[in-house]
Amino acid sequence: MQMLSSDLISELLLGMRIDGVHYNRIQISPPFGVRFGVDPGRAQFHFIARGTVYLRTDGGAVHTLCGGDAVLLPRGGLHSLLSDPGIPCRDVTDFDARMICKRVDDIHVCKTEICRSNDTLIFSGCMEFDLGSMHPLVAMMPEVMQVGDLIDRNPEILPILEAMAREVKAERAGYAGILTRLADVVSASLVRDWVECGCGDAAGWVEALRDPRMGRVIAALHRDPGRNWTVAAMASEMGSSRSVFAERFLAATGVTPLRYVTELRMRLASQWIGRDRMSIEIVAERLGYGSHAAFSRAFKRTMGKSPGAMRVVSPVGDMREIGVA
Repeated sequence: MQMLSSDLISELLLGMRIDGVHYNRIQISPPFGVRFGVDPGRAQFHFIARGTVYLRTDGGAVHTLCGGDAVLLPRGGLHSLLSDPGIPCRDVTDFDARMICKRVDDIHVCKTEICRSNDTLIFSGCMEFDLGSMHPLVAMMPEVMQVGDLIDRNPEILPILEAMAREVKAERAGYAGILTRLADVVSASLVRDWVECGCGDAAGWVEALRDPRMGRVIAALHRDPGRNWTVAAMASEMGSSRSVFAERFLAATGVTPLRYVTELRMRLASQWIGRDRMSIEIVAERLGYGSHAAFSRAFKRTMGKSPGAMRVVSPVGDMREIGVA
């Protein structure tokens, strides 16, 4: 399988942000079953600091996780962590929790008659997962992305996992804040590894990226979305006629070249206005629109709401960009 170029990988990951919304440190004695994923549209991260845990997805697939393992479910969804695959589950929100800090709760469900070293230790995070202008990639990702698939190619992740295990177990001052940042980095590393390896078996425009000439066009669009892109200009980047380019682009991505450019611009605009609090006038200028009105019409036509409506949604927490490009 042909891998993507490092330049294009950087373009893909440049806008990636993974921001934890809420985390739980869970210390629990077997037998147990804990259900997650009632928060639609958010990714879920789990790190197993001690013990063996079975991850069961809503579709019935079961993954075995041991101490030191981490997983990211990029699309979230209903799933459970269990001490045994056949154990009944309770929702994580049904457990009594003690707030450690603003975004981290501590859940203790421990039997007094067993040694604490036999408890299972888990650090879990519900996350806002934003791939920026490449957000359609999320739908193409595996249901479960496991760190074990990453370690052989990226052994530098091991010290991060070891640090997570130490912080979960020791509960030193400030450990909750450190764990949230480490979880974000591990999650971002899992996504980067998937992209570097060619995005698995994803089809459509990901396949187009593996064509050096088509990939060059898409990289140029993402690098300079405000340019006056015409079909002729894009075909020139590819080095082909307009008709051949348009036909291949539509076949690979499922949308016309100009539609792709518009959707790319509007996804960027949503981020810049809603997340980065950029003024609508500056966004319109950066994206190549001659007037506020023209930009607003294009935005509403594509996104179904006015640009001003994006102001209603405040950024969650302290939005931190993970530098993985």
